[in-house]
Amino acid sequence: MVDAATLPGVPDGFQRLWTPHRMAYIQAGPDPLREECPFCAAPHKSDSDGLIVARGRTAYALLNLFPYNSGHLLICPYRHIATYDQATPEEVAEIGALTQRAMTVLRTVARCDGFNIGMNQGSVAGAGVDEHLHQHVVPRWASDANFFPIIARTKALPQLLGEVRVAVADAWSAENA
Repeated sequence: MVDAATLPGVPDGFQRLWTPHRMAYIQAGPDPLREECPFCAAPHKSDSDGLIVARGRTAYALLNLFPYNSGHLLICPYRHIATYDQATPEEVAEIGALTQRAMTVLRTVARCDGFNIGMNQGSVAGAGVDEHLHQHVVPRWASDANFFPIIARTKALPQLLGEVRVAVADAWSAENA
């Protein structure tokens, strides 16, 4: 690690964690992804390219392209529906089962201490992709909160998405074998 006093600028004793890859999202926002629904497109890609970790009959699990934390999963129905009340009983059951499985797998792979699980229904409720239902499964750790998201609109993630996808997909498959 480099001594902060040797970095350009006014020495202040702080180490810097640079995450320049986040600028693409911060500056452009999610609008470039809206040429087609990302949740309709993902199942037609390879699991690796679509960040998919598991496929069910009516729903699937994939990593969030813009995660709040490492291992942040989304559970989506294949059908393009906007709200939970539009889901069939089969989709509701599989979304629930995939959510439970995601929790079990993330506890094993990421050794998380808890989860934030939820759905934002509509843009007014905070949904980034409000036209396609998806449930967030966000792993949390006792020490994961810091000031980056509040002060700098930046989230420091310790693992690359590809590495996380492989670890989660492998663990997901291992328990089904």
